[in-house]
Amino acid sequence: TVPIITITSPTAGATVTNNKPQIKWTVTDADSGVNPNTISIKIDSGSAITSGITKTASGKGFTCSYTPTTALSDGSHTITINASDYDGNAAAAKSVTFKVDTTPPTLNVTSPAAGLITNTAALTVSGTTNDAVSSPVTVKITLNGTDQGTVTVSSSGAFSKAVTLKEGSNTIVVKATDAAGKASTVT
Repeated sequence: TVPIITITSPTAGATVTNNKPQIKWTVTDADSGVNPNTISIKIDSGSAITSGITKTASGKGFTCSYTPTTALSDGSHTITINASDYDGNAAAAKSVTFKVDTTPPTLNVTSPAAGLITNTAALTVSGTTNDAVSSPVTVKITLNGTDQGTVTVSSSGAFSKAVTLKEGSNTIVVKATDAAGKASTVT
């Protein structure tokens, strides 16, 4: 009977905002037990890593964790876990692919210009936003502290929203948030 590997964190398709995420998994074996010296992790196409893995015995298996020593770049990464039991039976390698996103989205407000003086109450707030790793980006616009409702962002990242100004000074806040929860704000 071969050992069974279960990766618990990060999950497949997850987006993490830490470029040194803690990777967690378990290795179980119902027969001779997992040989801790055979537990390894591979990040992307790198070589197998056996040192620096925290291994906590749990029955005939182990609960393991590993934190990369070198920061992972923004984008997709695949981790692969291997292990064998004391009888030499190798577990089916287990892999998971996830994304690292440490960068907030770009946000450029093209209209209105800061300090604009106008004699009309109708105004369109417009601009562009993008995130290379965690699209789509959502945009929220507040005018004098009041949410202006749904803002549609096109596939190119362009957005616009009509608002109605009050007499006197007005404060417009545009906030772009990517799928990883990273945000950029322009006031």
